[in-house]
Amino acid sequence: MRIYLDHNATAPLRPEVHAALLDFLGPPANPSSAHREGARARAGLETARAEVASLVGGVPAEIVFTSGATEANNLALRGALAAAGPGAGLVTSAVEHASVLETARALAADGRPLTIVPVDAEGRVAARDVIAAIAPATRLVTLGLANGEVGAVAPVAEVAAALRGRGILLHTDAVQAAGRLPLDVSALGVDLLSLSAHKLGGPGGVGALWVRRGVRLRSELTGGPQERQLRAGTENVAAIVGFGVAARLARSEQLEAGARMSALVERLWMGLRARLPDVMRNGPAAPPRLPNTLNVSVPGCTGESLMVLLDLAGVAVSVGSACVAGAAEPSHVLRAMGRDSEAARAGLRLSLGPTTSTADVERVLDVLPELVAQVRRGAAA
Repeated sequence: MRIYLDHNATAPLRPEVHAALLDFLGPPANPSSAHREGARARAGLETARAEVASLVGGVPAEIVFTSGATEANNLALRGALAAAGPGAGLVTSAVEHASVLETARALAADGRPLTIVPVDAEGRVAARDVIAAIAPATRLVTLGLANGEVGAVAPVAEVAAALRGRGILLHTDAVQAAGRLPLDVSALGVDLLSLSAHKLGGPGGVGALWVRRGVRLRSELTGGPQERQLRAGTENVAAIVGFGVAARLARSEQLEAGARMSALVERLWMGLRARLPDVMRNGPAAPPRLPNTLNVSVPGCTGESLMVLLDLAGVAVSVGSACVAGAAEPSHVLRAMGRDSEAARAGLRLSLGPTTSTADVERVLDVLPELVAQVRRGAAA
């Protein structure tokens, strides 16, 4: 049986989610319709909205469903700056997901002032550096709550406290944090927060943007009045219902699952250090960090070589974000952490999930050292 250690790319569909999806895939389901079928779809939609709101400590009316986190991030960045008016700028960090960084760069190309804040060697951004980067034109700061490649956690609440009363919105991409770290929008102090269903064991193609009451956004899609007039188009009811079930399960299991995954990651890291003394950890050496994520480099081995060999051995891992894993460029996250191009190509990400077992970890510890030796023999030949 294969071992799946790429949960930061996507999580397996939960059985409870699968059942909920099937319940809404057959019957007509347009929640804008006034008849009984429409009412059923609307009830499913609003139940899911309440579950997703509960996951982040918000209220249902603040949830806007989207086609995924990429759309949610685009709506947050583009929508906030469009509402702020011409000349409004933004601040972000160098290790953001591509859907944030590339959107920010596109906005900069259109004339929006942009500052990208560097990170330290562990992938952490300092709150003081973010605050120092704010200019008179800044109207939005966007920081990922947790980095999906190396597990670093950003000081979002500290930045929020410093921004209070300055007329600057704070957005966080919480896709990798949801279900793995406690989430509470009030404690974080953010104005906008992005989520994705498929990282939680929900279906692909659905996400959400939490929008604090009173925050003004300009819609990127025009048409109908759906989603508080922020996202026109008939909602994908079946997927959203599945998202709601995944959110409920993630919220109820987060503490126990987080503790289990943290213990397994520590077991994996200590086992690798014992078997491969020169292995290096990419990312924070101590909390706060994602409890399920371990990114390592082994001298003399590219991450891609090890990934391919592990795949052949029945273990699925990654060399970084799935959204850029097919690119020829080295990891922008590792580069931002000060690694040269060769070292940035050496990163191997192992991301665990709620179903990962001790036996899975032990299997990786048995297999990986031999694969490292195989790669090194090939390089020396």
